[in-house]
Amino acid sequence: MSLKGKRIGFGLTGSHCTYDAVFPQIENLVNEGVEVIPIVTQTVKHTETRFGKGEDWVARIEELTGNRVVDTIVKAEPLGPKLPLDCMVIAPLTGSSMSKLANAQNDSPVLMAAKATMRNHRPVVLGISTNDALGLNGVNLMRLMGAKNIYFIPFGQDDPEKKPSSMVARMESLRDTIMYALNREQIQPVIIERFRDAE
Repeated sequence: MSLKGKRIGFGLTGSHCTYDAVFPQIENLVNEGVEVIPIVTQTVKHTETRFGKGEDWVARIEELTGNRVVDTIVKAEPLGPKLPLDCMVIAPLTGSSMSKLANAQNDSPVLMAAKATMRNHRPVVLGISTNDALGLNGVNLMRLMGAKNIYFIPFGQDDPEKKPSSMVARMESLRDTIMYALNREQIQPVIIERFRDAE
């Protein structure tokens, strides 16, 4: 199955250290002929970290996709009834945004786009990057894993010794996860030995 011609929303949240792993996957989708609609939180847009400036990341994703970022809740709302997506991706998904999504909160363009897509009974693909997946956020992770129309990029502990509660998605599996999600299936295995990827 080809993804050519699909319309996929791509949401970025504030796990800035993960962007270098995510952007090549966005480029792969674009090269396959996917129309990628970039959606960013205010944290992504306005925060400067050692990984770069928000404005630079926004400029980069706009150039890569050929589309302006959706950066307000008002701009994201039409992705429900008026301009539906075939699939919505959030990668990276921070623990904060994961908690809000799991508890039906909606305070960012990315979460609005995800909820709009769920309202249309279309798949939402999540690529987690959170330091507390095996801590207090574990309950939210499990709630989303059991939710209808939500699918996960395979994930695992990225540094079990120094950060035992941290889990990060294997972003290289993004495309395959989307393919499965469009067929209403969760790619397996979903929990992997992520820390061995660096060996």
